[in-house]
Amino acid sequence: MLLLVMLGGALGAAGRHLLGDFLLRQFGNGLPWGTVAVNLMGSFAAGFLFAWLEGRGPSALYWRSFLIVGVLGALTTYSALMLECLIYSRSGRPGLLFGYLALSLVSGFALVWLGARLAEWLRA
Repeated sequence: MLLLVMLGGALGAAGRHLLGDFLLRQFGNGLPWGTVAVNLMGSFAAGFLFAWLEGRGPSALYWRSFLIVGVLGALTTYSALMLECLIYSRSGRPGLLFGYLALSLVSGFALVWLGARLAEWLRA
């Protein structure tokens, strides 16, 4: 099980780096779009996978360890989100801090919910 988490983590970390680098080149560093993107995609994927794998038998535990704990755990970046909020809080621009938090948290929850609903609909 640990090996699955480690392999998934390696894939997620590589994906995080590649996507963050790509978005930085595309949009610049005005907002940390890489963090926003991976957290929103990861929220949707976590909700979808959680609901999709629910009740799928013993093999679901292995898939959950690989995909949710490993891949998505390394892909998404809550610690980076919080660090970026700290930086924004020190910038003297509270609107940017609260806008970034609202975008990340509200959209993240909406996508985890949407992912779960989609998986439940597909399983029906």
